[in-house]
Amino acid sequence: MRLDPATLLLACFVTTFLVGTMFVLSWSQARTSRALAIWGVAHLTGSLASGGLALRGIIPDILSIGLANAVMLAAYGLIWSGMRAFEGRPLRLPLALAGGLVWALLCCVPAFYGSQTARVIVASTLAGAYCTAASVEVWRGRAEVLVSRYPATVLLATYAGFYFVRIPMAVLAPPAPGADPLASPWLSVLCLAGMLFTLAIAFTFMALTKERAEREQRIAASTDPLTGAANRRAFVAGAEALLQAGGPAAMLVFDLDNFKAINDTYGHAVGDGVLVGFCSLATTLLPPGTVLGRLGGEEFACLLSDRTPEAARAQAERIRGAFATLAIPELPHLRLSVSVGIAASRAYRGDFDGLMRDADAALYRAKRNGRDRIELAEPAARRAA
Repeated sequence: MRLDPATLLLACFVTTFLVGTMFVLSWSQARTSRALAIWGVAHLTGSLASGGLALRGIIPDILSIGLANAVMLAAYGLIWSGMRAFEGRPLRLPLALAGGLVWALLCCVPAFYGSQTARVIVASTLAGAYCTAASVEVWRGRAEVLVSRYPATVLLATYAGFYFVRIPMAVLAPPAPGADPLASPWLSVLCLAGMLFTLAIAFTFMALTKERAEREQRIAASTDPLTGAANRRAFVAGAEALLQAGGPAAMLVFDLDNFKAINDTYGHAVGDGVLVGFCSLATTLLPPGTVLGRLGGEEFACLLSDRTPEAARAQAERIRGAFATLAIPELPHLRLSVSVGIAASRAYRGDFDGLMRDADAALYRAKRNGRDRIELAEPAARRAA
């Protein structure tokens, strides 16, 4: 088999069609991922364009030049839209399809349609722009750590580079008048790069989707569904890891006062709102990176590293005071307060259970002493006495 451009274009047709089918089938198993569906449509569309380009000289030029290239540019626009969908941004479908429309309109201009150099420059510019835009979309979402995000960024940017390099080459070494476009070595390079790009995109985009699903499952398994705080298992694991590093640490255990009465008087919807409100407030006031966990019911906890008992008490007081000022205009008689128990010492290296036990004891003392207050765990020497 001769690997001339026509043969490579037919191979692109088969490869792109199979990849598009794979994306669509994957979407049928994960209907919540719109990106998979859009990428599937993009590749199926691109396969039709590859087939049209391969039939150059067999079908009318208006189909192989005008229509096929317009469809190919639409496919690149859909890849960009799919990446926007993956990142949770608006699709911008009109803009995605604008490249194909611009190409189709320019083909109605005889001077443009008759100049192969002009056609190469415009098609390469539009295709490169869509690939660059898709690469930027992946990069913009880097706050969500996915291993395949960086390969996807590089892959899209590299393919855009193939198109952009083609622009000066078309100007510096324009095709001879009357030359067969399918005999162009650049077309062979782009066809081969297109096949490799299609296969690499399939693996990379699938990997991105899989990594996000796994990440969401990990988050769901470690997060309290109501408040968004870490659940008890995740909090214990994080606290134990922090304690292994040694150094001073302070455990703060919070219990919302009279929470059962709030539920009984105002209903569980208000009670849930109170829990969410406390969690949001505490997360805002705690130092960045501090893990707040919901231990169960109306009880929360956090572990502060490198905090003296005095500093931990000051932190707890900020939260207690702020929570007491929360008010719901529709419920003027609702009063909110929280009791806090603190255990802070250098003596708890790796001993999560001991730290939690002492913080709980301090919390119970705060409850006994009237609630809406903070109590520090008693020093070890006094407890022993």
